[in-house]
Parts: sequence; C-alpha cells; structure tokens
Amino acid sequence: MPYRRLPNTDSARVRALKSALDSSYRTNRYDLAFSFILLQKLETFLPHYEMAIRNHRQASKQQSIRSKEYGEKLRKARLYVSHFIQVLNFTIIRGELKPNVREFYGLKVDSKSAPSLVKDAKVIEWGEKLIKGEQERMRTGGNPIYSPSIALVRVNCENFKEAFDNQKTLQNNTQRFSEKVAEYRNEADQLILDIWNEIEKKFVGIADEERRKKCSEYGIVYVWRKSEKEKLKQVKMEEENSPVLPFSSPV
Repeated sequence: MPYRRLPNTDSARVRALKSALDSSYRTNRYDLAFSFILLQKLETFLPHYEMAIRNHRQASKQQSIRSKEYGEKLRKARLYVSHFIQVLNFTIIRGELKPNVREFYGLKVDSKSAPSLVKDAKVIEWGEKLIKGEQERMRTGGNPIYSPSIALVRVNCENFKEAFDNQKTLQNNTQRFSEKVAEYRNEADQLILDIWNEIEKKFVGIADEERRKKCSEYGIVYVWRKSEKEKLKQVKMEEENSPVLPFSSPV
C-alpha cells in the first residue's frame, strides 16, 4: 500500500496548506473533511507563513545581488592597502625613509612583510591604520607617499567600509527572516499533520483506492514504494499479455 508523505520543503508545505484551503472553498462547510477549528487556524496562519517566506527570499536575493558589488569593492580596497604598504617598504629599502616610520602605521619596525588581509575586517582595520599613520607622519614634516596616495587608499577603504556595513545588515536581515520561517515551519508541519489526520479519518469507512482519491483531492500526497511500483507494473503487464478467449456463440 502507498504511504502518506508529509511535505519537507517550504514550497511543498504551502502547496499542502493551499490545497486544504482551496478544498474548503469548493465544499460545503458541513461536508468539509476537517474541522472548522482547523480551517480557522489555516486561514489565519497561511498568510503569515507565506509572508515570512517571501521576506526571506527577497532578503536572500538582495544579498546575492549586492555580493558582486561587495566583492569588487573588497578587491580594490585590499589592493590599495597592500600596495601602499609595499610602496612604504620600498621607500624604506631605498633609504628615503627610516624603518622606524613603520610605527606610525602600526607595523613592526623590523618587518618587511605585509600583514594578512585575508579577512574582510582586516582590510578595514589596516586601511584605518594606514590613513591615521600617514596623517601623523606628515604632521611631523614627512613627505606624502604616492602611487598609491593615501587619498586613494581612503576613498577605496571608505567605499568598502560602506559596502561591508550594508552587507552585514543584509546578512542579519536574511538570518532574521530565516529564523522566522523556521518558527513557522514547525507550526505548519503540525497544522498539516492535524488536517491530514482528520481528512483520512473522515473517509476511513470506504474502499482504499476511493479513500486515497478523496483524500488526494484535499492535497494529501501518497507515494508508492519501489517494490510496490514494480509489482503493479508486473500485474499490469500480465493483464495486457493475457490472451482473450472468444465467447462461444449460442446454438
């Protein structure tokens, strides 16, 4: 016998709930296969559940759209921060600046390597250190570093900082809506289970095939097991291949 399969995705849950609700529009209230109490719960719950799903999908889509722009701004900010540190080190190697100027930027005096910029937040952190350090060094009478200038570093780091903050907001929105959908999901599962149980109970006294047909009209999904499918297929083939015996003509 086929088994009843409860929905396991949000789309499938919404379809199941809508099928039950649509059935209530086509059926007299007193003939409905599930209780009026469950119908009221369904009518109240479904719009909120659908709204939560829409909000989550919209937030995810917005985050995805902005991710390309975010990646480009990250790439440029990381490039300018890294190049500025490289130019600073080259200037020190050429003897144009003393190694101790690295202290202005929060760098180790004896280190010629650039700090790790793998994490996005580190790009912002080191961008701010370079901007502040260059300002302090120039206040002491130092000449500005060019190619890139600190002005270009500032512009690209500020652009990325804005994108970083926006992306965080979008991520938080997506997470918040995802959690809200998860809360509704548990309630949806219980509501579907209650409705389906009552529907099957309503048609418990009729033949199995007719019962499944009537229950399916309310959105209940039945699935045949693989072994049962094979058996049905075999029976059908045997019926098709069975010879048809002619009827004897009456004398």
